[in-house]
Amino acid sequence: MRHKKSTIKVSGQERALRVVNFVCMVLAVFLCMYPFWYLIIYSLSDPAQASRGVWLLPKGFTIYAYQWIMENTNFGHAFLISTSRTLINTVLCLLGSSLFAYLVTQRDMIGRKFIYRFVIITMYLGAGLVPYYITMKSYHLNNTFLLYIVPGILNAYYVILIKTFIEQIPASLEESARMDGAGFFKVYARIILPLSKPIIATVAVYASVGAWNSWQDNYLLAQSPKLQTVQLLLYNCINQAQVLADSMKHGVVQAPGAVSLSAETIKMATTIVAVLPVMMVYPFLQKYFVKGVMMGAVKG
Repeated sequence: MRHKKSTIKVSGQERALRVVNFVCMVLAVFLCMYPFWYLIIYSLSDPAQASRGVWLLPKGFTIYAYQWIMENTNFGHAFLISTSRTLINTVLCLLGSSLFAYLVTQRDMIGRKFIYRFVIITMYLGAGLVPYYITMKSYHLNNTFLLYIVPGILNAYYVILIKTFIEQIPASLEESARMDGAGFFKVYARIILPLSKPIIATVAVYASVGAWNSWQDNYLLAQSPKLQTVQLLLYNCINQAQVLADSMKHGVVQAPGAVSLSAETIKMATTIVAVLPVMMVYPFLQKYFVKGVMMGAVKG
């Protein structure tokens, strides 16, 4: 026996509203994505044709800009340094911030509120660039890989998010584990961390993007080429692209096969190379991101 499909009558005004909403959403997506798409098609276009304007598709398709970056810069090593920095910094930041956040939720901890507020106040009272430089040099972190790791192990903002999330976990779970003989670290590893996956994933996005995009510490305190990151490479390429182009026949770099390369193409290709890893990682953590932010910001 066939069941009749239930139909809900939609008024003409509601249909028009749906169409307007759809058009607005498509337009919003286009406005958000087109700048990034423009960088891609410009970097893949022949500079002579791109200078006359590109809109939706590359003109004179070529990947020489990316080949030039790989061959004429220390990109491979810089990418390895940035990747290592991002992975290690993210893992240690998650461990350090979540452990500290769980620690300050313990009501029997002596001076808990003072310690927590002392860390939080650092968000509002930054000493400035010069004290930071002097401190890093005093600890002999300049020109070492530890410069990228140690300062980021504890982050006050991440502590706030994780602490607020942990306080929403039922206390009965922790009390039951304590009665069964579980200690502080066992409760933290077996109960708190597994139940905090949404906020941990959220903090992982923040920490990894922050570590990947950071370049100022490299610029100020790590002059060794062996410690150069992708972001500093991007900074140097953007600043020197015009100089490099002008030094090779007044604005273009002549390549084999009569392919030319302009300063703008170098800048855009380098930007794509630096941004693409973040764009590839974010979709895998997106489902946790919004949930973690909302739940971690309910109360403070």
